[in-house]
Amino acid sequence: MRFGYSDDCLAHDTGHRHPESPDRLRAVREGLSRRHGVEYVEAAPADRATITAVHDADYVDEFESYAAAGGGNWDPDTVVAEATFTAARQSAGLAEWAAREATTAGGRETPFALGRPPGHHAVADDAMGFCFFNNAAVAARAVVDDPATNVDRAAIFDWDVHHGNGTQDLFYETDDVFYGSVHEQGIYPGSGAASETGAGAGAGTTLNVPLPAGADDDDYRHAVERAVLPALRGYDPDLVLVSAGFDAHRHDPISRMRLSTEGYAVLTDRLRSLAASCDAGLGFVLEGGYDLDTLSEGVGVVHETVAGRPAGADEEADPSEATRETVTDLRERLDL
Repeated sequence: MRFGYSDDCLAHDTGHRHPESPDRLRAVREGLSRRHGVEYVEAAPADRATITAVHDADYVDEFESYAAAGGGNWDPDTVVAEATFTAARQSAGLAEWAAREATTAGGRETPFALGRPPGHHAVADDAMGFCFFNNAAVAARAVVDDPATNVDRAAIFDWDVHHGNGTQDLFYETDDVFYGSVHEQGIYPGSGAASETGAGAGAGTTLNVPLPAGADDDDYRHAVERAVLPALRGYDPDLVLVSAGFDAHRHDPISRMRLSTEGYAVLTDRLRSLAASCDAGLGFVLEGGYDLDTLSEGVGVVHETVAGRPAGADEEADPSEATRETVTDLRERLDL
């Protein structure tokens, strides 16, 4: 598997004890050093035109000036250092590289962009939730708008424990990028209700599966197999990007979900099969994940599953009644 990576992303210094730290990338790299078939690529940072296809130009200018002046707390959780603007451009560029790599003619690769800061909370005109540029959104818009890619429709599936409010907002009224999310109900940022399904030209191109705290591998598998995959098949994308956060893991310190490392292997396996059935490219973009060991394990198991590692427990159990009811409602609401 090819991984997009740049040391520039380490220079985004969030300070002592902040969960979104440079150690996240160091841990992933250390874990991948023990696995076979790993190749690193350093892509170019996203240029201004590519970023402003998604983000307001005034916001980009304000962010750049704030970082150049030394930075500070953009909000109580979102820290800007002098190098943050450069790191954010690089993180967006790595995501764009992954999207283009996934759709390259002559044999599609399955790339993984290892960038930080993450992106899925960033809205058009503001940073929030550790995020500055919406990396997956920048990448999807870049390839959809480029005739040379032959990508008319892209889909972003977000398995981070938090709802990607920024990604949803950016594409809520458009029909050329589908957004789907499975996330923990009732936590930051408070969006992602099942009733949020898109509007205008984008009606029906947003899918949210909010799961209760404590949801485990069987709940996630049921949600993906019975809601996410049918919706993606119906949309028939040319590219599937995964906003891959690993903070739904049972050992992550900032969530209450119970997904295991093997659970991420199952999600990867199902998405790989879905992409193949749609003849779509598949790429991954790093989002959250704040326990260093489980983050490293999660990225590693994605790599191994893409390479052909069998995924899934010997025995699968039924999902909870709450998950079953949520998925049944969604299937009826969206005619899946």
